[in-house]
Amino acid sequence: MNKLKDILYKVAIESMQGSTEISINKIDFDSRKIGANDVFIAIRGTISNGHDYINKAIQQGATVIVCDTLPETIEKGITYVQVKDTNSALAFMAANFFGNPSQKLKLIGITGTNGKTTIASLLFQLFQKAGHKVGLLSTVKIVVDVIEYKATHTTPDSITINHYLKEMVDAGVEYCFMEVSSHGVHQKRTEALHFVGGIFTNLSHDHLDYHPTFAEYRDVKKSFFDSLPKTAFVLTNVDDKNGQIMLQNTAAKKVTYALKTYADYKAQILENQLSGLLLKVNGNEVWVKLIGTFNAYNLLAIYGTAVELGMESLEVLRLMSNLESVSGRFQFIVSTTNITAIVDYAHTPDALDNVLKTINNIRTKNEQLITIVGCGGNRDKAKRPIMAAIATDLSDKVILTSDNPRDENPEEIINEMEQGVAPQNHKKLLTITDRKQAIKTACQLAQPNDIILIAGKGHETYQEVKGVRQHFDDMETVKEILEQLNK
Repeated sequence: MNKLKDILYKVAIESMQGSTEISINKIDFDSRKIGANDVFIAIRGTISNGHDYINKAIQQGATVIVCDTLPETIEKGITYVQVKDTNSALAFMAANFFGNPSQKLKLIGITGTNGKTTIASLLFQLFQKAGHKVGLLSTVKIVVDVIEYKATHTTPDSITINHYLKEMVDAGVEYCFMEVSSHGVHQKRTEALHFVGGIFTNLSHDHLDYHPTFAEYRDVKKSFFDSLPKTAFVLTNVDDKNGQIMLQNTAAKKVTYALKTYADYKAQILENQLSGLLLKVNGNEVWVKLIGTFNAYNLLAIYGTAVELGMESLEVLRLMSNLESVSGRFQFIVSTTNITAIVDYAHTPDALDNVLKTINNIRTKNEQLITIVGCGGNRDKAKRPIMAAIATDLSDKVILTSDNPRDENPEEIINEMEQGVAPQNHKKLLTITDRKQAIKTACQLAQPNDIILIAGKGHETYQEVKGVRQHFDDMETVKEILEQLNK
């Protein structure tokens, strides 16, 4: 068992009542999971305030309460630790409780609006192919060497992160690639972690339901790089106007990548087809199975990271040529009648624009491009009309449908999206609330050689309606429908 004084190392303590010499069983911020000799950390969340559950935690057996405001009634025999910020305290206490596992492997954080999952997943693949034991903390899944776990958040809470990092250390993992979300940074979930590298992909309109302004969203991302030690490296995309901003206050080694401007890691797209990309990376040609300009950026970030981590550059290119696309990221199938269906996670204006432009660059224009897209409920409403405008500008036909409506009325979300459609594009537009019916209609409208893009949900295997998650998989659905229509 851990001593309380050991897990409080580096925590900014304001006041203390009781003993720190006591042994504790575990730490948690969920009062329902508290048992005998546990530490309860009261977190102020967006929905509930952990300080309201202090008495419940004590009733369940907590012997230590960590809070930013002391309760009116102080119970005998309980140690109270008043801290400046309970999110920060949780980060350090979780790291200490699990033996600071991030210091015992090479942890690389990837942040930005688009590309995080692809870069983290492909780095995991590449280093595994190179013979290393690798860990992955991503939106899609958590992997400890060869064991897979389901992911629930892009960046999990501090206890979950450190729990899996300890599992990785115990399994002999050398490298861990981790998606770092703006929520995760803002809520201090990454604060006590030791990173050897950070990657910045790009910044565009997203999460403005959580961050009040774009400037705050950008600055939260930047704070991740500000906190990196001088022993780490920062690899930033300087084709993005925010790329240089990420480097302004970091002590880490600064390296850059770009397709358009001068950078340490530079690439040219020589060929761009549905079967893959031919790239020239720092003077050497490589054929990869991934598609589109956005993937050229992702691959360049992967190349730069692997070289910065000490891998030989030609070996990196050899391994890159064998990488497979990530689930729900520009995944495509071709039916027996030659209809191409693409499933992509594009759920931001920038990502949708990238995917549609990629398809338009590859296609011959003798075929139709039919796009199915929706927007999530209880999320950033400002992007809804923009998403519909992009879809109708860059497609021949568009079906607006449900994404994850959550607690909102799906018809209202679709109406808000419709407001962005230019008058001349209304003739291209259909609205079908039921997502399965929307996919079926697109398949019925499609002729041989046509392309269907199903955007927004990607790897997700559920649809969230009125707080309930029901099974729904875009790729599974479109495959099934195309097979039925081909019979």
